[in-house]
Amino acid sequence: MRRFATRAALACLSTAVAAAVLTCPSATALSVPADGVSRTAATAALHRQTLADLDTAMHGEAYASVAYTFYAAQADREKLPGAAGLYRKTASVELDEHFREEAALAGVVGSDAANLRAAIAGETYETTTMYPTFARQAAADGDANAAALFTEIGKDEARHLAAFRAALKVVETGRGQIPAPPSVDAVQVPAGGRKVHSARTLANLDTAMHGEALARARYTLYADHAAAHHRPALARLFQGIAQVEFHEHFAGEAVLYGLVGTTRANLTKTIAGERYEAEVMYPTFARRADAVGDHQAARLFRDNAADEAGHAKAFREMLDHLH
Repeated sequence: MRRFATRAALACLSTAVAAAVLTCPSATALSVPADGVSRTAATAALHRQTLADLDTAMHGEAYASVAYTFYAAQADREKLPGAAGLYRKTASVELDEHFREEAALAGVVGSDAANLRAAIAGETYETTTMYPTFARQAAADGDANAAALFTEIGKDEARHLAAFRAALKVVETGRGQIPAPPSVDAVQVPAGGRKVHSARTLANLDTAMHGEALARARYTLYADHAAAHHRPALARLFQGIAQVEFHEHFAGEAVLYGLVGTTRANLTKTIAGERYEAEVMYPTFARRADAVGDHQAARLFRDNAADEAGHAKAFREMLDHLH
């Protein structure tokens, strides 16, 4: 299940609460079930704790990559090209280096059929359980805008589910055609405050955004695998749905959540998150991995901690030079 030791959430937590999350990584909330993520035989040698920490790290990296892209767009609006460029560069590192390396170690990507089954499990959960539950709760709490959005996204996920099921049948039988990817109706996420009233709705938006960010990252890797194995139509389907999760679902939820602030505010949040990962989260994960003999994972955690320290420094310097 999704764990919440992510940079966005933990940047706002007290030291004591953050420490509790690290001590108790099994704490979970409503999200994609564990069997929605495929695992390869390579993970059998990894300790359960290391796998849990890899899951936590991947959720954080996937979320940061998406959030930083929207922070970059806000910097563009404020005519701050240096900040925009830094955010885009860092977003790429989080997805194309950190997430990919952690996913490889965790065995997230399997065969095309296994990847489709994992996607089907996740989409089934979202369309039958998560989004209907969130919509009912938002309506009960008076957040009609969030209820409508959750309902709309749930319907989108049902269409994604149908497409993935059809694609799996083609992969397994060798007959038929992979469905075409969906079109993307991109949502802009300008700076703005929260547009919901209930604390429960706000928490559900946070859960949903993390789920959409993770789906985008996973589907991007699945698309690469399909392309490498000569299934370009399947690669296009995965990539197309990844873009919907990113530019429609996450973006729409981010607007209601009030994710994006001014660039100065975004930089302040970002620095706190990067420092937390560099100084607390990744070093803790590295020590735990070393303690159970997962030294490759420990090295990766330490390398990522060093990267995040560099990111924190670069963002701090950017903030100091804002006019």
